Amino acid sequence: MTQARKTVLITGASSGLGAGMARQFAARGYDLALCARRTERLQTLQHELRSAYGVAVEIEALDVNEHAQVFAVFTAFAQRFGRLDRVIVNAGIGEGRRIGTGHFAVNKRTAETNFIAALAQCEAAVEIFRRQNSGHLVVMSSMSAKRGLPRHLTTYAASKAAVAHLAEGIRAELLQTPIQVSTLYPGYIRTELNAGAKKLPFEIPEALGCQYLVQAIERAPHEACVPGWPWALVGRLMQMLPLRWVARFS
Repeated sequence: MTQARKTVLITGASSGLGAGMARQFAARGYDLALCARRTERLQTLQHELRSAYGVAVEIEALDVNEHAQVFAVFTAFAQRFGRLDRVIVNAGIGEGRRIGTGHFAVNKRTAETNFIAALAQCEAAVEIFRRQNSGHLVVMSSMSAKRGLPRHLTTYAASKAAVAHLAEGIRAELLQTPIQVSTLYPGYIRTELNAGAKKLPFEIPEALGCQYLVQAIERAPHEACVPGWPWALVGRLMQMLPLRWVARFS
């Protein structure tokens, strides 16, 4: 009897790291549940992956800030595939403005998308995993979560620190169960979202970054900086150095 392929659900899968990880998982033979706001991009990706790898790819429109929709879409995917083996909480935004400069709405949107919407995704995923008594929750944080940062990064870094603590709390809750929880801290990976930014320290291209991310996810670590070199060292330095030094180089 042929063993059923495992299924990975990825939010924010229409572009960037979400789409790149979908390609990597499809190449490894996983079936995919992909969701994002831009369904036309999802449809293009669905056709590409089905044609190239022969895996099952199902798509759904999802705005993660519509919290009831998160639960409905995750449940629909679980019913369609029969189970979900891995959920990657990837959807997020990189916007942000200096605190106290009249841009509360932008910072609020960043905090809500990167944390409150991530909470909804984690709740929906873990409900399914509890029913299955198995599963792997993957939460995408950021190296910026390692320290409070100035300028436009302040709210973004705080939201990514919050989601990292959320994942750790879920992991603590589920330590004695078959459910695994991983937190990833990506370094600078060049995608269309930061295409206009200046060259970033230790940056790597999108395809390579997604390869490293999926390799890390497959190991199911509790936590991982991606890529490990030099970001594991950079993360330790960020936590140890005086704040004025961190602020200067962020």
